[in-house]
Amino acid sequence: MPQRERDLSCDVLVVGSGAGGLSTAITARKAGLDVIIIEKDQYFGGTTAFSGGVLWIPGNWHARDAGVTDSREAARTYLKHEAGNHFDDAAIDAFLDAGPRMLDFFEKETEAKFVLSAYPDYHPDVEGGAKVGRSVTVAPYDARALGEDIRRLRPPLETITFIGMMFNSSNDELKHFFRVTSSLASAIYVAKRLASHLWDLARYRRGVKITSGNALAARLARTALDLRIPLLTNTPAQRLIGGNGTVAGAVVSDAKGEYRITARRAVVLASGGFPHDQARIARAYPHLARGGEHLSPTPSANTGDGIRMAEEAGGSCDIRFPNAAAWMPVSRVPLGNRIGVFPHLVDRYKPGVVAVNRQGRRFTNESESYHDVGAAMIADSAGSEETAAWLICDHTTIRKYGLGYAKPAPVPVGIFVRNGYLKRGATLRELAAASGIDADGLEKTVRTYNESAVHGIDREFKRGSTAFNRYLGDAEHKPNPNVAPIGGGPYYALKIIMGDLGTFDGLTTDVVGRVLVRDGAAIPGLYAVGNDRASIMGGNYPGAGITLGPIMTFGYITGRHLAGQQA
Repeated sequence: MPQRERDLSCDVLVVGSGAGGLSTAITARKAGLDVIIIEKDQYFGGTTAFSGGVLWIPGNWHARDAGVTDSREAARTYLKHEAGNHFDDAAIDAFLDAGPRMLDFFEKETEAKFVLSAYPDYHPDVEGGAKVGRSVTVAPYDARALGEDIRRLRPPLETITFIGMMFNSSNDELKHFFRVTSSLASAIYVAKRLASHLWDLARYRRGVKITSGNALAARLARTALDLRIPLLTNTPAQRLIGGNGTVAGAVVSDAKGEYRITARRAVVLASGGFPHDQARIARAYPHLARGGEHLSPTPSANTGDGIRMAEEAGGSCDIRFPNAAAWMPVSRVPLGNRIGVFPHLVDRYKPGVVAVNRQGRRFTNESESYHDVGAAMIADSAGSEETAAWLICDHTTIRKYGLGYAKPAPVPVGIFVRNGYLKRGATLRELAAASGIDADGLEKTVRTYNESAVHGIDREFKRGSTAFNRYLGDAEHKPNPNVAPIGGGPYYALKIIMGDLGTFDGLTTDVVGRVLVRDGAAIPGLYAVGNDRASIMGGNYPGAGITLGPIMTFGYITGRHLAGQQA
């Protein structure tokens, strides 16, 4: 078929199908515009489908209904501290004003539904910080509601599921799995859950009881499909089209070749930032610039296509923030003839687990956020090419909580030692030799740590001193949910390196998302949302959902702006 016979037209062309692209498309369509979404990958959902599905929205109605006391002024004060010199008054005010309205809109007008999360802010003791109320989590979803399109929903990240099974966002379900060998009620629960999941795998080749970001992506996609928005997967944008400084669409491609999609109002870039643009991250990430390693669990299709096309049209993506990405310590998981990526979200918080560097020394509070621990790893390794650390624990601890991809009892731990994922030693010196850690340093660190840990105290880094530290610890471990001594051998070590949850630096835009050239003028017809747009957080990570909350809020703002409406 000739290209011109395949050409399409719309009011708004959205490039990318994560929360940024989907929220913009849905908002614009609800306002009466004709929208097309294109997605480079075979799956829709983007990085959102791998995420926790948490939105940070100060002033949300769920918190008000729960009686949580908070104020816009307190949230603004907190963000001013967190963003520092990169605090953008106009963007922050737009986010704080429109965020609650965005949440109301999506809960009333779409399939998206949320519940209040118990997450504290990541720095709750900073002025303006909150111990609860600003984060909401997407409600679980039955993926069968997608019908045939279930096969196009990005599966959850393989390494954080159990044979593809996702867990409820609360810790209640996980507790049953932790107690499976010690509680009859938990054993019955787990048996029923496994039987149901195996039946789903047989019928649908994936789990259908989905949670977290997978549920958010599915809910938004279901809404877009119900609104008859074409969601074209396996359809990458090749280049923007237009003339005289105006963007009027894009050349895209699929299995049949290239064709054009004309956009009467705008092209909106939502292609997930640049976590797999190797040339750009080599300049942006300090540990890569000095020759280190980086392993991102984000979708491999996120290669900075939107940013590249915007730059070709005159836009700019400066590396401006002290941290160019949301850092995530990860480990390399042997999966047969391939390598998986495990993001260390919760194991670091558990009592009896510490992190040390190659010298065997602790260097940070392991129970801080993944971003803060990642930044500490980068700073601690500044004098060497390798940016790495090792999580250390004893046998009792690993059997109770697991460590990384290694699951707790009754899953055997030996397989992870045999495939090299874990190192094991009968003594700390033997463990150090197997792991490449300084033995004297490790023995001294454990001895010093244990002196106060037996009393539930971490004298050096004060683990368990904030509400956020304690939230992901073991609430049943007293007196400190994050601190326990390291007992007798055998001992285990797991090497962690740097990864990310997505990039913070991105295209320079105005508040409504118009891509700007360096003199501050907007490029007519070109917008950016999601991680293609620079984060309002200034390279910091203030709380759970500070990526998706602003992403959906500015998607809402941009969608309404394109329709001539205020948010």
